[in-house]
Amino acid sequence: MDAYRTPDARFADLPGFDHEPRYAEVAAPDGGSLRMAWYEAGPADGPVALLLHGEPTWSFLYRDVMAVLAARGVRAVAVDLVGFGRSDKPLAAADHSFARHVEWVRELCFDRIGLDDVTLVGQDWGGLIGLRLVAEHPARFARVVAANTGLPTGDHDMPPVWWRFRQAVEAAPTLDVGRLVAAGCVRGLADAARAAYDAPFPDEASKAGPRVMPTLVPTRPDDPATQANRAAWEVLRRWEKPFLVAFSDGDPITGAMAPVLRAAVPGTAGLQHPTIAGAGHFLQEDAGEELGLVVAELMGR
Repeated sequence: MDAYRTPDARFADLPGFDHEPRYAEVAAPDGGSLRMAWYEAGPADGPVALLLHGEPTWSFLYRDVMAVLAARGVRAVAVDLVGFGRSDKPLAAADHSFARHVEWVRELCFDRIGLDDVTLVGQDWGGLIGLRLVAEHPARFARVVAANTGLPTGDHDMPPVWWRFRQAVEAAPTLDVGRLVAAGCVRGLADAARAAYDAPFPDEASKAGPRVMPTLVPTRPDDPATQANRAAWEVLRRWEKPFLVAFSDGDPITGAMAPVLRAAVPGTAGLQHPTIAGAGHFLQEDAGEELGLVVAELMGR
């Protein structure tokens, strides 16, 4: 499997994100391996919050959330998905699949880092992957925070705004990652932060991950990921551990999923599910401190 590794120099002087990367190897389907990166903040013996980003961001997105959690004694662990951030980037679209991304995160978090008693915080693809892991390895997880995410099966159509996003990503001769992130924020995105989102991708070849991820979202009932996602929903419909739905008020892509999750998952009962005001799809960027406080409060219950 041919993969690109972003030079360290691209990540110099990141605003508000000085965490040293940690690395581990995970298995590639051709018998080789890929290097994945993660970052930690807070006490090593603190309760664990696993922070999973989505498309087309990386763990930099969680910098404000990590600061809040660390200050409250939480061990915040943020992972760069394969194809993003400091993790290796397979160059062929065919090297990416929903199942492979689930397995890569599973191997890193459980086999390499050894996380247990985890609070999942998943947004966008971080929720798609994370909810699969929760359903397939429920004993590893203590609670869930679902933030602007869902778990599509292809049995229901995606909203028109999502289709426009997918078409724009597929058609763009040059994929402007920083612009895509800025478009998903409502409070504005500083130039330095926008540059940080561009940093992992110095050329078009390195952007195979951001380009292919929208095509891996199940949009029809015979999608390769549909059966596994349906099976995950069956587990989530019996999930009684705390499951907090913390969406923003300005995300047209995933907003409709908030009431679905609240109604479907028994673990949502008895919790106050916040709507984070003045935030878009990337609510960690718009309202990272607010989201961090929400997660910390849930973990302190």
